[in-house]
Amino acid sequence: MGAPVREDTRLSLWQRVRTYAVPPATIETATARRLAGDWAGACAAAGVDLDLTPRALARTHGTELAARVRADLRRLAPDLLRWHLPRTAEDGLLRPGLTVTLAVYDRHEAPGGGPPRPVHLVARTAPAWADAGQRISLALWEGPPAGRDPRGWSADGPGAAAHPHPHPSRRFRLDLHRHLWDATRAGELRGRSGADLLPALPAAPDDPPGPGWAVHRWAAEARLLLAADGRGDAPVLVRLGARRRLLLAPDPDGTLRTAPAPGRGRPAPGAPGDRDARWPAVLPDAAVWIPPDLALLRAGLVTPDDLHPLVAAALVPGHRPDPAARHAAADDADAVRTVECQGGTHRIGLVDGVLAPLDHDPAELRREELLVALSGTPLPCLRAIDEAHRSPTCLTGVRERLAHGDTAGALAVVEALLGPGAALRDGPLREALERAATRRLLHGLYRAGLRATGPDDVPEPPPAPGSGPGGGRPRPPRGHRRAARTARRLARRGHPRHAHLH
Repeated sequence: MGAPVREDTRLSLWQRVRTYAVPPATIETATARRLAGDWAGACAAAGVDLDLTPRALARTHGTELAARVRADLRRLAPDLLRWHLPRTAEDGLLRPGLTVTLAVYDRHEAPGGGPPRPVHLVARTAPAWADAGQRISLALWEGPPAGRDPRGWSADGPGAAAHPHPHPSRRFRLDLHRHLWDATRAGELRGRSGADLLPALPAAPDDPPGPGWAVHRWAAEARLLLAADGRGDAPVLVRLGARRRLLLAPDPDGTLRTAPAPGRGRPAPGAPGDRDARWPAVLPDAAVWIPPDLALLRAGLVTPDDLHPLVAAALVPGHRPDPAARHAAADDADAVRTVECQGGTHRIGLVDGVLAPLDHDPAELRREELLVALSGTPLPCLRAIDEAHRSPTCLTGVRERLAHGDTAGALAVVEALLGPGAALRDGPLREALERAATRRLLHGLYRAGLRATGPDDVPEPPPAPGSGPGGGRPRPPRGHRRAARTARRLARRGHPRHAHLH
């Protein structure tokens, strides 16, 4: 008897994410600037802030590293990076407070001397309280020298002072999945996603594969991970959920088998005292799950034209994108709507940039406005216009666009409905726009280093590096780190949106 079929309930959420998270206008502008050689302009178009410049890197880290970083920035498709970054469940927003490694430059020797150390090109997302606009920042993170335990290592750089997790995440890393952000290697997505393979490894001992798990790719991806980290035949930890993990353990014949993972804080099977065995490598989340775009295509929930062009070209070879299809859902600013009024069908449309009834003369409208001021009942046409201002049918779409940082798209929808010259009335639509503007101010304070915590948190941001006596890094007050950890733990308890969506 075959295994029971389990539906992947994440697909409906991913369908909504693919509709709003990276709008077509962003992809088109970022692609045009990237193809013209303007990588900084492409980043600006995709909502990516730069905390590094190759010219400054040449002075601080040497010309060799600056050249390697510049080459990767020229290959970077920032809109593709935004498309593939980890997101949270429930709302599909970018996972907050995350530092993701994009590339690792091993054994870098700084011009001033010192032991060689790896340098990471990282992408950071803002903490949850400052994630308005869903902006991403690019920076460098210097790893510990060879032989030093990376746990507890801290090397703050620009943009890291107020970040809750400035060090790269072991679970979320894209240096082994360059096809998810490198435009020159985007074609590797089909092979790395296992689109032409069948499941060959059980998800867990005596358990059938669950929905969305890329079990047919785990063995190959684990070998890539071990080779990149120089760990040989060490076990690899696979995280299946908040409380479920398993180990990919190597057999003497070179194959990998699944084994139950040890409890939290317990060593993994291996040689006593071996740090690589005690703290096993973690299979990157991008390798644990089937890419959502492939799952959506297989389920028939999207067409290739709904996907990022680079993703569609990789998953559907030979597909020719139809630019008109990506804009088919755009609202028509000149559309005329109809309302049942006074026993007939009346029209409502834009007049001089403002939504207005078309089948009532000005004198009648003035009388109706006076009647409404005296607590009378307005005409159906006027009620329809008032409802469009306060709580329009497109309110859900406007909120989704604002949440994902597409302010221009949200304003375009509002202008198409009410007209560019309309004055918003009190109601849910105006509240949504005002709330988005307020949250953008909080993000600006975070980026400027003026706030390191949310509005309801007590701790103040730490002093900026270099502000102490003699230009050195100031010593934080006693108990500062413990208080910060406690505040973050309490904040996570009150924010269920931190649940992860692969």
